[in-house]
Amino acid sequence: MRQPIGIGRRLGVLGLAIALALPGLAAAAAPVAAANPAAVSEPGMSMVTFNLHHDREDWPSRRRTIVAELKRLQPDAIALQEVIQKRDVRNQAQWLASQLGYRYVFVSTDPVGAPKRYGNALLTRRPILARGEHLLLPLDDYRTVAHLRIDVDGQPVNVYATHLNERSDDTGQRIRRSQVEDLLRFIAGSSAGAPVVIAGDFNALVDAGDLSELRSHYGDSYGSVHVNTDLAGVSTLNRHYYQAPSRIDHIFFQQDQMVAREAKILFDQPDDGGRWASDHYGVWTRLQLAPAN
Repeated sequence: MRQPIGIGRRLGVLGLAIALALPGLAAAAAPVAAANPAAVSEPGMSMVTFNLHHDREDWPSRRRTIVAELKRLQPDAIALQEVIQKRDVRNQAQWLASQLGYRYVFVSTDPVGAPKRYGNALLTRRPILARGEHLLLPLDDYRTVAHLRIDVDGQPVNVYATHLNERSDDTGQRIRRSQVEDLLRFIAGSSAGAPVVIAGDFNALVDAGDLSELRSHYGDSYGSVHVNTDLAGVSTLNRHYYQAPSRIDHIFFQQDQMVAREAKILFDQPDDGGRWASDHYGVWTRLQLAPAN
C-alpha cells in the first residue's frame, strides 16, 4: 500500500526495538522455482519481500494463504513491510515466524510497550551472525531499516529490509533520495565486507532517479533474471486495487558477490474465496553466491 497508516510516533524514540523469536526448527526444503526446483546442493540463497498491508481486510484469513506459500518456498530470508501489532493483533512477523519455525527481528519507531507498533521485519531460517537497526533520515518520516547477517552454508550474507517514503511528488522523490543515501551509509558501516541483499517496498520504479545511487551499487534481481522480457506491464501493486502496473517492491543484490538465477512474483492470484493476500504482490528470488576466495 502506498499510504502508511496514521500511527502516532515520537521523534524522541530513537531506540528501535528488536524482537527475536525463540529458535525453532525449519524445514530444509529448497525453494520451489517457477519452472524448475532449485537444487539443494547449489550454493546460494533465496529471499522474499512482501508488504503485508498490516491487519486490513481479514488478516486471520489472509495469513493462512501467506504462511502456506512461505512454507512451500522455504526462503532463507523474508523481508516484511507494514508489520503491525496492537492490542488484538499479535505481531504479524512474530506469528509468521512461529508458524514457519524461523527467527525474526522487528524494528519500529514506536516504543516497546506502546499499544500499537508498526514497522519492518526480517525472518530467517538460517543462523544469525549479527543484527542491527537504523532510523532513516529525514527523521520526521519515521522510516526504518532492519539488518541481519546470516550464515548461508558457511558464507555470511547481509540482508536488509526497508520501506521508503510513499509520496509520488517532488517532495517524495527528494525524501527517497535522502533515505537511499542514508541506507547506503548504514550498509557501508554494518556489512563487514560480506555480500549484501536489500529488499523492501521502495515506492519507486527500479529505474527512478530517486534510486539511482542504490542502482549504481546493486543489481535488480527481478530485472536481471527477466532481462529479455518486457517489464513495463509487471506490477507488484495488486491490480485488483491499483489500475496502473507499478513494480515498486524490489530485491537488490551485490553484483560482484552474487548472481540472480531465478525470480518471480508471488501472491498474484486470489484464494479460492476470492480474497487477496495483500494489496501488494510479493517477490521471490534465488541468488547464487560467488565462490569464496
